[in-house]
Amino acid sequence: QQALARWGCGNIVDLHVSDLINNQLPSHFDYTSWYDMLVFRRLAAAPGSQDLFVDDEHGTLASAQRALRAIDTSPVGFAVFDRVLVTVHPTDCQVREFFAHKLDRLTEGRDKAPARGSARLPLSPADLMLRMVNHMVDSYLELRRLLTRQLGTLQRVLLDQSSEFDDWPLLLESRDALHRLEDTCEDQRSAIQEWIDALDEWPVDGDPQVTRDRELLRVRSRDVLEHVERVLTHVRRLESSAESAVQMHFSALGHRTNSIMRTLTVLTAIFLPLNLITGVFGMNFDVMPLIHNVGGFWDAALLMLAVAFGLWFLFRRKRYLSSR
Repeated sequence: QQALARWGCGNIVDLHVSDLINNQLPSHFDYTSWYDMLVFRRLAAAPGSQDLFVDDEHGTLASAQRALRAIDTSPVGFAVFDRVLVTVHPTDCQVREFFAHKLDRLTEGRDKAPARGSARLPLSPADLMLRMVNHMVDSYLELRRLLTRQLGTLQRVLLDQSSEFDDWPLLLESRDALHRLEDTCEDQRSAIQEWIDALDEWPVDGDPQVTRDRELLRVRSRDVLEHVERVLTHVRRLESSAESAVQMHFSALGHRTNSIMRTLTVLTAIFLPLNLITGVFGMNFDVMPLIHNVGGFWDAALLMLAVAFGLWFLFRRKRYLSSR
């Protein structure tokens, strides 16, 4: 606050100071007559999660659980003045280090890249803020690879018919994590949209260079908004894939149950006439066909085998029994 006062920028409102240092605050935008404030929650993989970047064939349920807990959604705060940008970063923030190193290279003239696009120095504090926000949104690509592969592991285990899936708390945890990601992305989109609306309400300046710079800010802001919407679309696609995997799991489980019940029903239908035959010969009447015949037992056994084979052939032909 003292440095801002020396630079003639004015102090940050105490309520906004509390918002900037609050780790639980969602992404949002606010403004005063002398500065704009943006809190943007980043989506990134936490440090130490590099060993989790494996394909879904080598992943395990334990690695999937670790991946879900490795999602970092720490907020980054911005206070945009006319000539100063104040940023508040979490501990070990790679965004801060990246832009500090990049700005040092640009100001010292060691960057040999052509002076266009992001290779140029920011035109204003607002331009620098948008570059940092865009970098945070693009860093979601790494987290997207992690989530896609580990959720692929979870789906593979769900659809594995050789094992019985019983880790339902992990599945609920993954759904809750995706729901939180969706809420975070929606808050990001709302904050950037409010920033764009506030940018349109800035007073008109007659200087053509200022007008051009503001138009570039609008273009960059819309580009950031588009990137946020793409991230939101991908998160919703992951949610849909998880829901589809659960539905396919229960469909496969129901199909397996139906196959078992069909097999048991066919076996019951085959043995029912055999039980009838044995029941008839077990009625203890003295005068019955084949009772006093020497080969009566073998005749009855052959009859039962013929009935069983005939029913088996009939059910097989009707595909009530199948090896597939």
